[in-house]
Amino acid sequence: LRLIAGLETLTSGTIHHGDRSLDTLEPRRRDIAMVFQSYALYPHMNVADNLAFGLRVRKVPKSERERRVKEVAQTLEMSELLDRKPGELSGGQRQRVALGRSIIREPSVFLFDEPLSNLDARLRTEMRATIKRLYQRLRVTSIYVTHDQVEAMTIGERLVVMRDGRIRQVGSPESCYHEPNDTFVASFLGSPAMNLIEGSLDRATGALALGNDTSVLLPPDVMQRLENYTEERLVLGVRPEHVRAAHTGGLQLTGDVMLREPLGNETITHVRLADREIVVRGNEEFASDGEGVALHVEGRNLHLFSAANGTRIVDVG
Repeated sequence: LRLIAGLETLTSGTIHHGDRSLDTLEPRRRDIAMVFQSYALYPHMNVADNLAFGLRVRKVPKSERERRVKEVAQTLEMSELLDRKPGELSGGQRQRVALGRSIIREPSVFLFDEPLSNLDARLRTEMRATIKRLYQRLRVTSIYVTHDQVEAMTIGERLVVMRDGRIRQVGSPESCYHEPNDTFVASFLGSPAMNLIEGSLDRATGALALGNDTSVLLPPDVMQRLENYTEERLVLGVRPEHVRAAHTGGLQLTGDVMLREPLGNETITHVRLADREIVVRGNEEFASDGEGVALHVEGRNLHLFSAANGTRIVDVG
């Protein structure tokens, strides 16, 4: 974000927005607005003056400033707050003012630096919806940095998943969730995270040995997908919502229920499988704590990864 805003100097590469090169432009000429993790509001000014400050610096006529302030306040549903100072506002209201101060400039690019991290869970949910509606209304290029995968999935149209300064996957939220490039993306997106089950593959029997004298028989369609895979170790990935009570077909699993977390609309169940624990998510009633349970996963819902480097095994056919 600092590179795009012009606060840091590029060591290599270029930055373009549309047909404009931003590399050599001063920050003030890039037509970019930034929303920070901290609200950065002027405490001695009321909401209206905070919103209008940037326009006043740019010598925008008073009538135009007032028009934009009124319009932005209506958009963010804070018309009744214009006379209040930041100290009289809640966290969510302050963040709305910070958003409004960026919107009022009518920039060509918005940069969001973890803007919701200081809010509680309920306010984060509300502000996610606000930002999403705002983007749908304005349709202005927006780059949103967050460590919260729920924010990324719900707000983003195109995700860039990064780790240690490197891009691991680029794509729609749906493609990153359903077809993760590696075990990092698989475990990062989703709550609870994807179950990752590592074992040794026996091609002769089609079984995956998990340890503790426990093995599972891989379905024929899964073995077909492993036709060109030459490594001995394999990682199975299973989303918690795809684990169901056992019936014929698919991957069959047996384990002991360790913990149940009733959430009202669904239950999170922790099951001990060999020397590891997997998480099951859904409405099905499983055994009580400490009792055995039989589970299954359809072959099409199994993700396959290399144990050596964590990369996704590309399906054949």
